[in-house]
Amino acid sequence: MATTVTAKGQVTIPKPVRDLLGIVPGSKVDFRRAADGSVVIARADKKQPPSRFARLRGHAGAGLGTDAIMALTRGEG
Repeated sequence: MATTVTAKGQVTIPKPVRDLLGIVPGSKVDFRRAADGSVVIARADKKQPPSRFARLRGHAGAGLGTDAIMALTRGEG
């Protein structure tokens, strides 16, 4: 992904990168030079961004019990 540097030396971090790192407005980022000479961007707070599956975790709430679901599956309900 390419981006353009402004006259002030600012760049916009592409949305897929922000999403990957969990960067939101007000987040601090760290730029480091890797051993191979490349530059790496990381969250300065070292927090791991939430998993893309995190919002799917949980419980659907009260519902049918196992026996009722099995009865429906068998066509008994």
